[in-house]
Amino acid sequence: MNIKKVMVIGAGQMGSGIAQVCAQAGYEVLLNDLKPEFVERGLGIIKKNLSRQVEKARMTADEMGEVLSRLAASTELADAASVDLVIEAAVENMEIKAKIFAQLDELAPAHAILASNTSSLPITEIAAATKRPEQVIGMHFMNPVPVMKLVEIIRGLATADEVYQAIEDMTKTLSKVPVEVNDFPGFVSNRILMPMINEAIYTLYEGVATKEAIDEVMKLGMNHPMGPLTLADFIGLDTCLYIMETLHEGFGDDKYRPCPLLRKYVKAGWLGRKSGRGFYEYN
Repeated sequence: MNIKKVMVIGAGQMGSGIAQVCAQAGYEVLLNDLKPEFVERGLGIIKKNLSRQVEKARMTADEMGEVLSRLAASTELADAASVDLVIEAAVENMEIKAKIFAQLDELAPAHAILASNTSSLPITEIAAATKRPEQVIGMHFMNPVPVMKLVEIIRGLATADEVYQAIEDMTKTLSKVPVEVNDFPGFVSNRILMPMINEAIYTLYEGVATKEAIDEVMKLGMNHPMGPLTLADFIGLDTCLYIMETLHEGFGDDKYRPCPLLRKYVKAGWLGRKSGRGFYEYN
């Protein structure tokens, strides 16, 4: 399978990062979102990231121009008719993803691979919305995409071996490290990370220690680059809650029960960095 042209659906932080690394690797990229202003904002993030690379002499202005020339804006899913691979990075909601994949199944060429950047939702269920489940796969990039090396590649129940191999090979061309994972709630990364964050929130909720103390213990004692509560703010508390709910529902095990304090903060609109307040305040 020869992948030359890629469509990325969702021009937010993850989608723009995925589009950037694909364009830097030499692929033609369509960055798609619902409104032109969303796509422009995503392209603006990419330009800002690349400009920083030029300032640090990691890239020349000409190289930046070449990368940007491989990026095009899209607001129509019908543009998928000309691509070899679609990477969906829309909101983490099964109903929305299933609807997008059902439409892509009708619009994308017969040979096209349909991938999802979901962080926790079952690939098998997303694939069931299409008539080509063997061509549906998970590509879970880490945030921030241009910096983080890992991509979890998730096989659905029906994913074909040649499709898996094509995506593994393509991932390597992005200078990323592909890791094969089977289709279970939360995959590997979030099945391990999110319960740790949730337990840190319980530790705060039960008054075991202050938020600063909890973060210091994990940074200095476990050599984590940032504490779990700071990391939760960075990820977004609404995202943390959604993933914990997905784990809780998927496994039916109370060890994945979201901490009441996490629910309380999300209901209050304290979502972390993006809202200006989570466990910490951000001005």
